[in-house]
Amino acid sequence: MTDTTADTATKTIAMVDYLELGDEPHLVAQACTTCGALYFDRRNACASCEGRTFEPRALATTGKLRTFSIIHRSAPGLPSPYTSAVVDLDGGGSIKANLLGVDDDPAKITLNMAVRLVTFPVGTDDDGTTAIAFGFEPAEKK
Repeated sequence: MTDTTADTATKTIAMVDYLELGDEPHLVAQACTTCGALYFDRRNACASCEGRTFEPRALATTGKLRTFSIIHRSAPGLPSPYTSAVVDLDGGGSIKANLLGVDDDPAKITLNMAVRLVTFPVGTDDDGTTAIAFGFEPAEKK
């Protein structure tokens, strides 16, 4: 007998391997066990010390805006302008991501402002699986 009941649970996947979803989404880097350098991609050796062993390290979901660029051109179908940023995470590590929840106006974005990780859906496939991406938004909404 075939079960014909529909699976009503929402299926989600992270858009990148280093985004951990769940109750408290966060980023996970590969940390060199010799020098502590952090990487978001798979490594055979550390670019800092040539160490060859790594362990996963959960990173903070908060940080400070180091720099940003407002992008006025994008691929067809992608909205612009948008703000691309580099965030220095509290406790170590930095990441490039989009800055969300702000006007794309340089006069309204402040370097070193506190930001926090946010996740959002970017699309759903034919099987109903939703891809989840991440960005950062100001920690204090204005």
